[in-house]
Amino acid sequence: MSYLVLARKYRPRNFTEMVGQEHVVQALTNALTQQRLHHAYLFTGTRGVGKTTVSRILAKSLNCQGADGQGGITATPCGVCDACRDIDAGRFVDYTELDAASNRGVDEVQGLLEQAVYKPVQGRFKVFMIDEVHMLTNTAFNAMLKTLEEPPEYLKFVLATTDPQKVPVTVLSRCLQFNLRPMAPETVLEHLTRVLAQEAVPAEPQALRLLSRAARGSMRDALSLTDQAIAFGSGQLQEASVRQMLGAVDRSYVFRLIDALAQNDGRTVVETSDALRRNGLSAASTLEDMSAVLQRMAVFQAVPQMADAVDASDPEAAETARLAAQMPADETQLLYSLCLHGRGELGLAPDEYAALTMVLLRLLAFKPGAGGSAPPAEKKTLTRPEPPPAPVPAPPAAPTPAPVALPVRTAENFDRNRPPALSRKAHVAPEVVAIPVREVPEPGERLQPTPAAVPTPATARYTPTEEGDVWHAAVQQLVATEAVTALVRELALQSQLVARDGAHWLLRVERESLNQPTARERLRAALEAAGHASQISVEVGRVIDSPARRNAAAAAERQRRAEEIVVNDPYVQALMRDYGAKIVPGSIKPV
Repeated sequence: MSYLVLARKYRPRNFTEMVGQEHVVQALTNALTQQRLHHAYLFTGTRGVGKTTVSRILAKSLNCQGADGQGGITATPCGVCDACRDIDAGRFVDYTELDAASNRGVDEVQGLLEQAVYKPVQGRFKVFMIDEVHMLTNTAFNAMLKTLEEPPEYLKFVLATTDPQKVPVTVLSRCLQFNLRPMAPETVLEHLTRVLAQEAVPAEPQALRLLSRAARGSMRDALSLTDQAIAFGSGQLQEASVRQMLGAVDRSYVFRLIDALAQNDGRTVVETSDALRRNGLSAASTLEDMSAVLQRMAVFQAVPQMADAVDASDPEAAETARLAAQMPADETQLLYSLCLHGRGELGLAPDEYAALTMVLLRLLAFKPGAGGSAPPAEKKTLTRPEPPPAPVPAPPAAPTPAPVALPVRTAENFDRNRPPALSRKAHVAPEVVAIPVREVPEPGERLQPTPAAVPTPATARYTPTEEGDVWHAAVQQLVATEAVTALVRELALQSQLVARDGAHWLLRVERESLNQPTARERLRAALEAAGHASQISVEVGRVIDSPARRNAAAAAERQRRAEEIVVNDPYVQALMRDYGAKIVPGSIKPV
């Protein structure tokens, strides 16, 4: 006898053997038990989730004759009567399957509908099953509308499709629709374990987990991959051979990358990415696996009880729980988003591994104190040059201005010595030149340049409070030592210290989004470690004195003083008066 593949050998024969589609099984079972039968059913879902299988079980339930030949419509077909055995074998005359992918024209549909006028030959009902019904042409759909709406009492339609959006609404409205969902990896893993136990095939649990994830919700794909893995592994399933067959990325690389990102270890990130390149492992698969691990990490961070109840036999789950406790929740969310969007960037880069490295290093760029960050640029102090000599007036009797030799700085010296943010409109020649000088009267008081009044930003306004100095000093210390980062740092900077009761401090913020339990707890831990407070409470309300407002006010004051110094400088005023120079708005920066 020839070998029967696992997907066909273990196809469910009744509703009790169906896996992962309990919502469909329950509805059909109740309908069959109560004899409330619709004339047309539409089963939707991705490939390999049981659409055709449900159709065949439904046909057996409608036509089962019972083991003694006296049975009727039932939710539990016997499987031994002639009707049940013929439907399983594909030779039941009153059950017709039409593949619309290859028989999509109006002629094929009309040929099927011509059989509807004849009563069943052997069974209780005629059942017409049209697979991939969305492939039918519009003319074919129109040809079947009338019969689909009012079929004979002995005729049942069963339609199946992987793309219900392409089915006309006129057809959808005439059918009772059931959506068969993709199966969870845990459901697939449990079913594969039972199947391999019956087949007496030894299998490592981690190998089955790889197959369950690779099936992507399709039980048929899972069984087909299992068949392939058994052949590849010479009769047994081992993690290494299954991973090699699937071309899957070893999760140890994924855990190493996430661990390095949590530790701000840019060197390990780059080295691991190079290792993926040398071993020929897919960059897209790496980001996909990272997204899956980060999603589980986010769940463990949101529900710590789930992290405590992980399966001890699953080393990946234990490692995921460890990383969830190590990486802050906000960084987990950020890295998850980067991995999702990074998969779309791989095709844009000339080298997918370089793109992978850039996606991962992007997280470090958003983290303060990350390894590999460039040192701050050295600040240079600009010295004010001596003002140029006063222009020599021309003789009053001369009809034309007399050329006078003036010492002129070279272009190099002028650029080096002139104050910042000044635009020079007159060309300066590199040698002593003779230029005509016309005596110009000194400008009056009305024409003297005055500094422009710069309004104080709203964020720079604050009302000093009694506790403001204490809280500002504490937050500045935490920020300087990088004890708080990301959302926790924003919570500290944007909050106001309202009151202190020993080691219990009361804070106030204006935005509810900053008052997150995780950020609040991390701020409390940072304050306690710095010797300030062991307990904090955060309320939402109006803030009038916060470290952020004080820092903004100090920055605005420094900016105002810098602009005042530059504008009142005699040399700057001379350049503006004599050469028409202007100060570029926003270019003056305090040192």
